[in-house]
Amino acid sequence: MPQVLTIEDVIRALRGPLPGVPAQERMATIPRPTMAEFEHEGPPRPGAVLVLLYPRDGELYLPLTRRTDRVATHKGQISLPGGAQEPEDASLWETALREANEEIAVDPAAVRYIGALSPLLIPASNFNVYPFVGYIDEAPAFRPDPTEVAELIPLPLRGILEPSVKAHETWTLRGRQVEVSFYRYQQHVVWGATAMILSEFEALLEGG
Repeated sequence: MPQVLTIEDVIRALRGPLPGVPAQERMATIPRPTMAEFEHEGPPRPGAVLVLLYPRDGELYLPLTRRTDRVATHKGQISLPGGAQEPEDASLWETALREANEEIAVDPAAVRYIGALSPLLIPASNFNVYPFVGYIDEAPAFRPDPTEVAELIPLPLRGILEPSVKAHETWTLRGRQVEVSFYRYQQHVVWGATAMILSEFEALLEGG
């Protein structure tokens, strides 16, 4: 079992260079979709997601959400809190905080900025997503927005470091067979962009 990581461990890891695309691609589908496969109007839209760490039972956790079938994109998938940058957002960090507040009622003023991971282009939804890592010093009283969040999933941080949680399967997506790498936590399958972001975070923590 991996060691229990502290927030100091995470801070030290984020001081080093980011693993970047090679680490993201460890959990990418093969072949990965390209922008040419989709008919999007306009360039990719900037967005942000939040890897929100908090203490629980003596270790660090982060919230994942299962999206409802009423959201515009990635229906039913497991995601990090986040969404599109809006004109009123002064920065993409503020986008991540605002979206976490709207989706799961996290108080932006209580979140400490820890660092940023590498941006990730998501062809299917035409987003260029910027992941941020934040920390809140006590477990929040999450209140999921039922229009966006079907379920809130508390994930122990050490869980992404367990080799046994990773799996690979052949799926049929958009009419073709692809190799999909994913994290399995309880009954949940975490794949796609969320898995790629967590894969870079995993590589960073392993290196740190």
